[in-house]
Amino acid sequence: MKKFLLFSLLALAMQLPCWAYDAEIDGIYYNINTTDKTAEVTSGTNSYSGSVAIPSTVKYKNTTYSVTSIGDYAFYGCSSLTSVTIPNSVTSIGTNAFNDASNLTEVTIPESVTSIGKSAFSDCSGLTQLTIPNSVISIETRAFSACWGLTQLTIGNSVTSLGDEAFSGCSSLRDVTIPNSVTSIGSGAFSYCSNLIDVSIPNSVTSIGKSLFSWCISLIEVTIPDSVTEIGSGAFSYCSSLTQVTIPNSVTSIGEQAFSNCTSLTQVTIPNSVTSIGYRAFYFCSGLTEVTIPNSVTSIG
Repeated sequence: MKKFLLFSLLALAMQLPCWAYDAEIDGIYYNINTTDKTAEVTSGTNSYSGSVAIPSTVKYKNTTYSVTSIGDYAFYGCSSLTSVTIPNSVTSIGTNAFNDASNLTEVTIPESVTSIGKSAFSDCSGLTQLTIPNSVISIETRAFSACWGLTQLTIGNSVTSLGDEAFSGCSSLRDVTIPNSVTSIGSGAFSYCSNLIDVSIPNSVTSIGKSLFSWCISLIEVTIPDSVTEIGSGAFSYCSSLTQVTIPNSVTSIGEQAFSNCTSLTQVTIPNSVTSIGYRAFYFCSGLTEVTIPNSVTSIG
């Protein structure tokens, strides 16, 4: 009987909302670090709504604290949130910080921010334009995935890596310029960007990752820079509007299903540098009439 009661109480506790915050000041919840006199924005008893202006400092128990971060899940699921002002004191935006804030239409990320966490703005379908400042170095996994209202995107010149599925499902994006600072692009980073027509890949990138542009059904032409040595599996699969692709002499391998279901592709020249072509690399390319395979190729899947 005692065990049953204990399990019942645990089950009830798991169903109850749990908020952990140190202070509520002017409707914003904070975790307070008394050691370094900093404050982190967090979630609280009431869901955030409307326009929220985060201050650069807050006063708590007669001590002033600098607001330096937006914590994990701080604005998660706040569907009534419409805009957020982030001060220059903030340096990091945590995991899922604004995830599923579906009516968020306006947010300015200040130059002080250096890191944006995993799924930080995922499913913020109300965002239409976004500038990632030069201070940001990395964009984590799914950071802006499913922001399907996003039409304008500017990526800062200090960003070195784009995480897996970073912009996946941003179906309103039409063109993207990836800055020369980027050296690594994760799997599926721009997959399912169904309106993406033009994309510029810089010479700093060495590999086209797995499913990078898969299901970008409006993508017409891609120029792969000479720095790229590998085209990953499914990189351009289901790019049904892709008519032309230039594979440079630097590429040594073409992955499995790399160009599968590219039904508008009519001609492909594979350079002498390529040694392997993966399984179904050009599967169901029904418009393909000519392929040139060099003697350097030793393996075809």
